[in-house]
Amino acid sequence: QLQLVESGGGLVQPGGSLRLSCATSGFSLGDYAIGWFRQAPGKELEGVSCISRGGTNYADSVKGRFIISRNNPKNMVYLQMDSLKPEDTAVYYCAARRFYVCTHSSADYGSWGQGTQVTVSS
Repeated sequence: QLQLVESGGGLVQPGGSLRLSCATSGFSLGDYAIGWFRQAPGKELEGVSCISRGGTNYADSVKGRFIISRNNPKNMVYLQMDSLKPEDTAVYYCAARRFYVCTHSSADYGSWGQGTQVTVSS
């Protein structure tokens, strides 16, 4: 049974940093693409970043500020978020896709975590 569990969210001031973690189990992480998505109140789910054997990809809104990484032996995926802005406030989800190429389309991902809240506010 595929499982993904996010952690690391919280309240941070603008300009601050957070590192989100996605603990995975029930599958071989190296065979999957992992995406990070976020949903702000009243807004649609947005693809933020993804990682796979094919490489990494970032939404324009986070390029240069967020870095995605993975540790396959530990079954962990991370999202380092720096220079956070109030508009980064959202619930962040990680999701798994059994392909070697990642996408920012939520419809391409079949397994999801429960989400972690990130709030950027002074």
